Amino acid sequence: MGVRELGHLVLYVQNAARSARFYREVLGWHQVLPADPETTGPVAAFSGGRTHHELLLIEVGPDATPVPTGRRLGLYHFGVRVGDSDEELRAARDRVVAAGGTVLGSSDHTVTHSVYVADPDGNEVELYVDVPGVDWRRDPSLFAAPVKPLRL
Repeated sequence: MGVRELGHLVLYVQNAARSARFYREVLGWHQVLPADPETTGPVAAFSGGRTHHELLLIEVGPDATPVPTGRRLGLYHFGVRVGDSDEELRAARDRVVAAGGTVLGSSDHTVTHSVYVADPDGNEVELYVDVPGVDWRRDPSLFAAPVKPLRL
């Protein structure tokens, strides 16, 4: 046995319709379940086309314990590639800001340029683009290069 790829991610959310709107309308992720996004019930699923779903949202209601802040065990963030250029990353960041979302930070990781945002439930999402011309397959140490400030 061996892991071949990360298949999907499941998040508990307070309100599936609200979170689905964020992932669909702000981030532009294709919603595959339910077929009619306006009828979102207690679940919503999204796919970029690689597999049947990469993200599944399950509604747990407004009384659920929020994501704790600071250092903790569990999920820190997950990353989604939003394009191939800094212009596309800048546009994604600007869409989040225009929608009233929260930008948590940005980083130049040598292999990627990244902007970190919070979804409606406080889950941290890394929006990133791969840096053209950086061959991390040939030199895996590039992945561990010191983090630098990103200027978009």
